[in-house]
Amino acid sequence: MKIGIDKIGFYTPNKYVDMVDLAMARNVDPNKYLKGIGQEKMSVADISQDAVSMAINATKQYLPKIDIDKVGLLIVGTESSVDESKSASLFVKSALKLKASVRTFEIKEACFGLTAAIFTAYDYISTHADKTAIVIGSDIARYGLNTAGEVTQGAGSISLLIKKDPAMLSINPQTSAYSKDINDFWRPTGSATALVDGKYSTQVYLDFFEYTFKNYQKQNHVDISNFKALLYHLPFTKMGLKANNLAIANLAERDAKKLTNEFKNSIELSKQVGNIYTGSLYLGLLSLLVHAELKLNDLIGLFSYGSGAMAEFFTFNIEAGYRNEIIDPYLILNRRKRLTVAEYEKIFTESLQAPIDGQSLVSDEQAGMWYFAGTKNHIRQYCEKSR
Repeated sequence: MKIGIDKIGFYTPNKYVDMVDLAMARNVDPNKYLKGIGQEKMSVADISQDAVSMAINATKQYLPKIDIDKVGLLIVGTESSVDESKSASLFVKSALKLKASVRTFEIKEACFGLTAAIFTAYDYISTHADKTAIVIGSDIARYGLNTAGEVTQGAGSISLLIKKDPAMLSINPQTSAYSKDINDFWRPTGSATALVDGKYSTQVYLDFFEYTFKNYQKQNHVDISNFKALLYHLPFTKMGLKANNLAIANLAERDAKKLTNEFKNSIELSKQVGNIYTGSLYLGLLSLLVHAELKLNDLIGLFSYGSGAMAEFFTFNIEAGYRNEIIDPYLILNRRKRLTVAEYEKIFTESLQAPIDGQSLVSDEQAGMWYFAGTKNHIRQYCEKSR
């Protein structure tokens, strides 16, 4: 029985800051951001958008196309959770009007959360073939104003429908995993922004990639020439490029060029959005599906990495109907408003502040989008923007 991805939904907030504008404001050569980091724009979440509202909006992209009564599992992977006890997925389940019998919870392991959710859903569908599962990665990456990591921030959500006989991609159950207790990136309890040892994190990321990739090839007797594309977790696109350069280092020019071209296809969306933590790898997958010419059974390799650290390499196969299921991500991207750096800084500062209980928040989103509307008696409220 084939199990895999049948639908993909994407959401990012309706504001962004341009990397050239940010570079000029920080007295930095724009090429440091554009080429050295590999980013062009960065989505910005105001106080009315959080991991829950973004997860709802991403899933709503495909919800009208599915039978919601068949959904038996809902998982949200996030490191931007909104409550220390209640899962983000319960808020999402309520907004989506899913059945009371749905099993739902939240997963946390830095940027690895959505991958963990996918393979949990795979196991679920393998024993509940008549059901479907919704798995979501939803995050806001925050490092702070005028910090070294500022340029690698972002916000967004990717939602996937997992089921048997998928229309887009089938999941291969063989994986190569590796984990180790390290401190390359973390966010202490009570801190709204993350801490990172950038150079160390980059080296660990590359080391984990080399180990899991080579181990996967050895265990499954797969040659690099078998891959149509290799995809990577993308905290910023230059990070993925470094891993891709390792992968193709000893290849013939023709094979190296093929994988490099598909890598370029996979980073187009991330260059416009920035870092979305749990969803970053799968934003790359969506970008590949949109921009590449793929055919049935093409083998796609994926490297998932979550700081702290957990990594896994695995593969998907392209299904014949994938292109018919793509929901154009540029409809979401092209609606965004370009912020001045001053506007971005004001929104960023406001978003770090706890909401005043009882004070309603408003949203400038499009009609039909969901947003965080404030708290009542310290209970978070979510609303759909009226039409």
